[in-house]
Amino acid sequence: MARGGQKGDPVDWVSRAADDAVRHAGEGKPVTVSSGASPSGPVHLGNLREFLTTHFVADELRRRGLEVRHLHVWDDFDRFRKVPAGVPASWSEHIGRPLTAVPDPWECHASWADHFKEPLQQALAALGVEMDEISQTELYRAGTYRDSVLQAVRARDEIDAVLARYRTKKAAPPAADSEPASDIDAQEAAALAESVAADDDFDADLDGSGDNADLARFPYKPYCRECGRDTVTLTSYDDDSTDLGYRCDCGFEGVTNLTTQFEGKLVWKVDWPMRWAFYHVDFEAAGADHATPGSSFTVGHELVAGIFDMPKPAWFGYGFVGFAGMQKMSSSSGGVPTAADALRVLEAPILRWLYVRRAPKQAFTIDFGPEVLRLYDEWDALGRKAADPAKRDVAVLAWERAAATADGPLPTPEVTVPFRTLSSVADVTAGSADLISRTISDVGFPHTDVAALEPRLGRAMAWTEEFVPESDRTVVRSTPDADRLAALTEDEELWLRIFLDRLPDSADLAEVTSLVYGVPKAARGLGFDDAPTDQVKADQKDFFRLLYNLLVSKDRGPRLPTLVVALGPEKVRSLLTPPA
Repeated sequence: MARGGQKGDPVDWVSRAADDAVRHAGEGKPVTVSSGASPSGPVHLGNLREFLTTHFVADELRRRGLEVRHLHVWDDFDRFRKVPAGVPASWSEHIGRPLTAVPDPWECHASWADHFKEPLQQALAALGVEMDEISQTELYRAGTYRDSVLQAVRARDEIDAVLARYRTKKAAPPAADSEPASDIDAQEAAALAESVAADDDFDADLDGSGDNADLARFPYKPYCRECGRDTVTLTSYDDDSTDLGYRCDCGFEGVTNLTTQFEGKLVWKVDWPMRWAFYHVDFEAAGADHATPGSSFTVGHELVAGIFDMPKPAWFGYGFVGFAGMQKMSSSSGGVPTAADALRVLEAPILRWLYVRRAPKQAFTIDFGPEVLRLYDEWDALGRKAADPAKRDVAVLAWERAAATADGPLPTPEVTVPFRTLSSVADVTAGSADLISRTISDVGFPHTDVAALEPRLGRAMAWTEEFVPESDRTVVRSTPDADRLAALTEDEELWLRIFLDRLPDSADLAEVTSLVYGVPKAARGLGFDDAPTDQVKADQKDFFRLLYNLLVSKDRGPRLPTLVVALGPEKVRSLLTPPA
């Protein structure tokens, strides 16, 4: 497979970002690209852009044969900020403690942080994402960042001077009475407001209050040795001994030594640039909210060069990801879909494709409703285009990046059946995999066993069950509609007689399709292969409606030939024949 970045290849945003990362690292040197996330809650599909954006850059570098490290930093040493809905109110006692020190209220993991890490780790593995994961809890507790912490503390006046220049530039959250233009605007506004709130938490740590003005903007904050919370007020610091005194709201007063005791962390706007320098990060993307004036990203760009003596990483901001058609989504976040949720419906390459095919700054919505049918159709069509080397362009390059990693292709069905066909058959067969398999063979997609249809078959069954509203589901009648059959017109009686007379005991899709469309022709004295007249076209619509009425008690439903093949001749005859 041809790769982006090679001579003659199309050039996309991934290629350009990889070029920038190489220039930052220096030709011939290993490249480090980084992502980061706080496991404070379900990592939803908006957060997934953080992981996949960096992954695609790392994967492009691997395709070029370069040495690259995708470093992912879990900010699990961050404080537990609030008790979300669905969690016992008693968990408020843990507010202010590190996420790794908060128990898992669902009692299935060692901590709050682990509860939200593991599902994403499994989903990322299914998506072909390889990362070198590190835990900030483990590294801070081990003293790994000791020298960097001391360097920041020594430069606290310079750090404060940088922060002071940006404090009045912060983008304000949207007004409470503002009217978002769309659902995605509303979701983005909420996300931005929360992001700004998170920065406010940081600035509250450095608000100039407290007993000692010199410590008001100290760049390091300890967790209380007694209660484990960060509800502390700094009372003293000695540069020679590096002893930091504090008083906690719990009543404890103590001293932590920054050289020998590792009980806290740098505040966020200092921690981020410290990591860039410590790991020599060459590329890291950031959400659009982090690229606003005064944000942690813009401040960090000054601090990494001025305090930690390293040029800022290559970077760009990425846009918001919204969600639609997810009313029945059942994730632990109470409806906000995660990568694991999406992978129940979308094949891994298709989910990857949603993120790689657009420029990072472009916001988009993932729709789990009827749009899924169109999405699969578009993916399949692009795959057919990709099979022709002469048609290779940026769209095909995005398909290639989504369909495979540098290590090889991701799982795809041995036999590719249109998703809309699979979902229609799953609908009318009540989700029986074996019956679906037999029907799919009958409608023109022969295969050896059910496994040949996976992973798409499972996705189609899940989508039909979870995302198709009950009002749109197809429920096959269990008994004939005696009243409707008794009220047939002469034309309807003739159509059914011709249909039942010619319905074979075993039929493939082509034969049934010819029959369904041919019955109204025969009733008007035409041959099955004759072109339909305007009258026949009108009759066909009425005949189709009649069959839907008698088979599924609706005026419309799945494609009729597929429906007839799925039900089988015996079932169809029983529903179209008046009861004795």
